[in-house]
Amino acid sequence: MQSPHVEALRTRHAGLEARLRKEQSRPAPDDQMIQQIKRQKLQIKEEISRF
Repeated sequence: MQSPHVEALRTRHAGLEARLRKEQSRPAPDDQMIQQIKRQKLQIKEEISRF
């Protein structure tokens, strides 16, 4: 069983993944937004790996 904190991080990561897919599917995706979302996803993934 995972801690509530890890579950919350996984939920945030999934939400960011959805935002990333949505942004990438736009006719003119915002490259800065994509990079920002990817950085946030990486930070969350690193935090999850510490548990």
